[in-house]
Amino acid sequence: MSCNIQLERKLLQFSTLSSFLFAVMGIGLGLWLGSLVIVFDGAYSFVSLALTLVSLVAAAYLHRGKKGAQAEVKSTAYSQTHAQQVESSVIAFKGMVITVMCLVSFYSAIEAIVNGGRNIDTGIALAFGVINVIGCFINYKVMAIYSGKAESALVDAESKQWLMDTVISGAVLIGFTIATGLKMSDYAHFAPYADPIMVVIASVYFVIVPLQMTWGALKQLQATRQVVSA
Repeated sequence: MSCNIQLERKLLQFSTLSSFLFAVMGIGLGLWLGSLVIVFDGAYSFVSLALTLVSLVAAAYLHRGKKGAQAEVKSTAYSQTHAQQVESSVIAFKGMVITVMCLVSFYSAIEAIVNGGRNIDTGIALAFGVINVIGCFINYKVMAIYSGKAESALVDAESKQWLMDTVISGAVLIGFTIATGLKMSDYAHFAPYADPIMVVIASVYFVIVPLQMTWGALKQLQATRQVVSA
């Protein structure tokens, strides 16, 4: 499988810029409103930004010297195996970092629940949720549509990251809709718990995807090592 280097680079750069914008918006608004789940969403975007930069560095490393006549050494089976090892290592690293972030967020949410939850302005949070869902979904579709054309495992991993972010944002939107409804009902005293409970649900659910990413990448690493040692 031949990777479209130029398209891969453009997609990773696009993902980097988008992650930065969502991270700044999410963390800033989350801290202002005192919302754990919005901070969680923004933190995920920030982690995605850092991991996309890792992907860019890895892509630059993998494709160095692949210009012009395409040196013969770069087209050997060893070079292809080495590229697979680097890609798998980056994907495994991404999965582990996201897993740690989910665990830390889970702990923070449980602590907030024990302390009585959090009161936030659900009106502003709802507006943020709508914008975030639309934006993340657009980024996911761009990555998913062009990942096949780029034939890049790194871009495919980016697509999975944006899918996770889209669903997290959707969960945030649903949660704040429920919280708004609770505030207008006889169960208003439960509304402060909506924010940390959303983080607990998101953390437990979304830790599965990065664990699968890590496990699959580690299996690929093991397979390529066996090829090298054979």
